[in-house]
Amino acid sequence: MNSLTLIFAAACLFAIAYRCYGLFLANKVMNLRGERETPAVFCRDGHDYMPTNKYVLFGHHFAAIAAAGPLLGPVLAAQFGFLPGALWILIGAVLAGGVHDMVVLFASVRHKGKSISVIAEAEIGRGAGKVASVAVLFILILTLAGLCIAVVNAMFNSPWGTFTVFATMPIAMIMGIYMQKIRPGDIKGGSIIGVVLLALSIYAGPYVAADPTLAGLFTFSKKQLALILPAYGFAASTLPVWFLLVPRDYLSTYLKIGTIGALALGIVFVHPDLHMPAITPYFFGGGPIIPGAAFPFLFITIACGALSGFHAIIGTGTTPKMIANERDVLFVGYGAMLVEGFVAVMALIAACALLPTDYFAINAAPAAYAKLGLIPVNLPELSREVGEQVQGRPGGAVSLAVGMAYIFSSVPFMKSMMAYWYHFAIMFEAVFILTAVDAGTRVGRYLLQEMLGKIYAPFGDNGWTPGIILTSALFTSAWGYLVYTGDISTIWPLFGMSNQLLATCALIVGTTMLIRLGKAKYAWITAGPGLFMMPICMWAGYLNITRNFLPKGLYLLASLSVILMLLMAIVFIEAFRRWYALGKIDTMVADSYGDPVLALATEREDAVVPTSLEQ
Repeated sequence: MNSLTLIFAAACLFAIAYRCYGLFLANKVMNLRGERETPAVFCRDGHDYMPTNKYVLFGHHFAAIAAAGPLLGPVLAAQFGFLPGALWILIGAVLAGGVHDMVVLFASVRHKGKSISVIAEAEIGRGAGKVASVAVLFILILTLAGLCIAVVNAMFNSPWGTFTVFATMPIAMIMGIYMQKIRPGDIKGGSIIGVVLLALSIYAGPYVAADPTLAGLFTFSKKQLALILPAYGFAASTLPVWFLLVPRDYLSTYLKIGTIGALALGIVFVHPDLHMPAITPYFFGGGPIIPGAAFPFLFITIACGALSGFHAIIGTGTTPKMIANERDVLFVGYGAMLVEGFVAVMALIAACALLPTDYFAINAAPAAYAKLGLIPVNLPELSREVGEQVQGRPGGAVSLAVGMAYIFSSVPFMKSMMAYWYHFAIMFEAVFILTAVDAGTRVGRYLLQEMLGKIYAPFGDNGWTPGIILTSALFTSAWGYLVYTGDISTIWPLFGMSNQLLATCALIVGTTMLIRLGKAKYAWITAGPGLFMMPICMWAGYLNITRNFLPKGLYLLASLSVILMLLMAIVFIEAFRRWYALGKIDTMVADSYGDPVLALATEREDAVVPTSLEQ
C-alpha cells in the first residue's frame, strides 16, 4: 500500500469530521454560546486566568497535549501491522479522542476552570471526587516522569538538540513580553519575532555542535538533565502563563506543525510504500516489542493519537482558564485532537516505510531480535549515514527519527543530509514532548492546591504566592525524583493502561454532566467510547499484572495497577448510580446561565424556571 492513500484518507476524514461532527457537538450537544462569560473573563487574575487569542491558545493546547503518545505509540503499534493502528487512529480520534477533549474542556469552562477531580465531585459525588483526585495525581506524576525520561534519552550528550530546545525558553520570554507589555495583542508581530529567532536557533544548531567550546556548554549527562528539567518545570509552573508557558508552547507549535507539514509534503513527494504488512503474525500476540495481542494492547499503546487521559488533565487545567469565548471550545478542543491524530498517522507512516527487518532491528531488544532469525537489510547503511548505531534502540524514538530522516533525505536535493535530518528529528521529538511537561507540571500544581485548599484554605487561592511556590516545589520534586533515581521504562505498560483509564473516567464524568444538563438523548456520544474502553483497560491491566509484572517479580507495579483499577472502579460505580438517580428526575430548573438543567433535590427549592423535562 502506498502512503499517499493513508494521508489522503486521514486528511479528508478529519476535515469532514470537524465540519460536521464537531459542529454537531458544539451546536446540539453542548449548545456553545459566545455571549456566555468564561472563567478567563470573570476570574481574570493575569496569572492563571487570562483571556487568550484562540490561535495562540490552540498552539498552547496542542503543544501541551501532543507529547510522546502520537509520536511513539503508533511506531510501537506498527508491530501489529499498519492497518490496526491506522483504523484506531482514524476512528478513535473522531469518535473518542475529539469528543473526550471537547467535552472535558466544555465541562471545565462551566465549572470555572476546575480540574477533572473537582468536576467529578460536583457531577457524581464527593467520594468519587476524592478518589479521582488521588488517581489523577498519581497518573500525572507517572506521566511526567516518563515523558522527562524520554526527553533525557533524546537530549543527553547532544549539544545540537539541547541548544535548540534551550533556545526556545528565552525566545518565548521575548515573545511574551512583546505581546503582553510592548505591543499588547500583537499576535502577528510576536509570531514573526518568535519564528525568525526559532529558525536562527535551528540553523545555528549544527555549528554549536561543531564548536568544541559551545558544544561543551550544551553537553549534559542524564543526571544533569534530570536536575535541569524539574527546575524548568518549577519555573513554568510558577511564572505567569503569558511570560513563559503560553508563548513557548505557541512557538513550539510552529516547529511541531511545520515539521509534520514538511513530513507530509515529503511523503507526498517521495510517496514511499508501506513495507510493513497490513496485519503481521504478531496480531494475536508473541511479538518482540509488545508481547500481548492487538486486543487489548493496541488501544493502550496508541494513546494520545486516538484517545488519551492526559488530555483531560490539560483540558481541565491550563486551557479552560484561558478560553476567551465559549465557541472556541470547538476549535481548541476538537480541532487540536484531530491535528494530533494526523501527527499519529505521520508517525505510523514513517515507521511502516522502513523494511520490517530494519524496523524490528531498531525497536526490539537485541536478544529478542536474535530469536526472530531476521537480518537487517538497509540498517547498516542507514546507521553509517546518520553517524550513530541505531540497532537495538527500543522505545520508538530512534526508529521514528530514522524513518523521518529516510523520507526527508529521499528528496533529490536532500540526499546528502541524512545525518542532519536524523538529529533534527531527535531534537523535534524532545521539543514535542517537553511542551507537555511544562503544562502538565502547572496542572499538577493546580491539583495540589485544590487538595491542600481543603485542609488550609489559602492554598485554594491560585493567587497566593507561598502556596504556588510550595505546591510547585512538591510536585516537581515528586516526578523529578523518579527521573533522577533511575529508568522507569518498566512502568510504561502501567502508564498506558492508567492513561486510558483516566480517559474513560473523563468520558463517564462527561456523560453524567450531559445527562444533568438535560441532554440524555445525546449521552451515547460520550458513554459509547467510555463503555467501550472500560473493559479494554481493565483487561489490559489484568494481563499486565498476571503476564508481565508478577512473572518478573515487579510486585510494586502489580500493586499499583490493582490500586488504580480499584480506584477507577469506584468512580465508575458511583457514576452509574448517579445516572440512575438523574434518570428518575423529570423536573428542570435554570442554572446560573439561564439554561435548563435537571433539578436535583437540593436545587428544587431554588428553582428559577421550573419546567417539565419534556418541555
